[in-house]
Amino acid sequence: ECVSGCVCPEGLFDDGKGGCVEEKDCPCIHNNQWYSPGQKITVDCNTCTCQKGAWSCTEDLCYGTCMIYGSGHYITFDGKFYDFDGSCEYVATQDFCGDKSSSGSFSIITENVPCGTTGVTCSKAIKIFLGVSNDSEYISIFQYIKKDVGDDVHYWNRTVGLYLVIEASNGVILIWDKKTTVFIKLTPDYKGKVCGLCGNFDDKSNNDFTTRNGLQETNALKFGNSWKQSSMCPDVTQEIKPCDVKPHRKSWAEKECSIIRSEVFKICHSKVDPIPFYEACVHDACSCDSGGDCECFCSAVAAYAQECTKAQACVFWRTPDICPIFCDYYN
Repeated sequence: ECVSGCVCPEGLFDDGKGGCVEEKDCPCIHNNQWYSPGQKITVDCNTCTCQKGAWSCTEDLCYGTCMIYGSGHYITFDGKFYDFDGSCEYVATQDFCGDKSSSGSFSIITENVPCGTTGVTCSKAIKIFLGVSNDSEYISIFQYIKKDVGDDVHYWNRTVGLYLVIEASNGVILIWDKKTTVFIKLTPDYKGKVCGLCGNFDDKSNNDFTTRNGLQETNALKFGNSWKQSSMCPDVTQEIKPCDVKPHRKSWAEKECSIIRSEVFKICHSKVDPIPFYEACVHDACSCDSGGDCECFCSAVAAYAQECTKAQACVFWRTPDICPIFCDYYN
């Protein structure tokens, strides 16, 4: 039976654009974009080259990054996005996992306090314990207290643009925007060896909710509660929805945060899902009702812009009217 249509002659291939090419000239596709043979893209810390219609990538092990921002938003080393609003000190990440006598070289603790009147919490202080035991001295970067951390681990701190960067000799890097966003970066040596609110860094996001007792949880609240440092703190029993508590702020929050889903970020939408970042933005804009509401909004949009940059989608979204940054004179 004859069927009408367009097909390529034998030995040639459809190039997806209405033409027929030899195999060596086949294009590649990534995030709904076509790339010509020989073109390269960067995926995390690896470079991929288009060859005969398929991607050939380097296989370098990359740093893992955990992001904590705004009022209780977490993106784990393995990319799991969740919210947890606990008012206490919690283990963000550490390599003291397993039994209590297990050895490790660092522990990062986040101290969360209520921000606004709706009950949501923000990270007030980050404590970095560097050394061979959990009793080692610590640096508290939010309060700028520097203490000697012994000879086993050295650290350096420097300012890079908007950020304070603390880098330790054991492969731990902490980046803080001096407001409400913290990035924790770990070398690949820590893959599968860490635990805490940032997950276990084993390239699988479905097991990131592992409690302090090593149990798998599906509920973010039970998981988060297990990592509190003091049993005196109350457990979080329900997810807070600040826009329900402050409904008069909801329409303003949705209007402001719509920039994440707008044409401004169009180049990024196919690379990084904007929905969880938009929802987090609305959540934060509703909750910051004690001043600083613009800062909460700007941090939320900046968090999406940061993920876009990681995905090779650089977006210039700041304007004189939207979250401007006034650089140092002659900087």
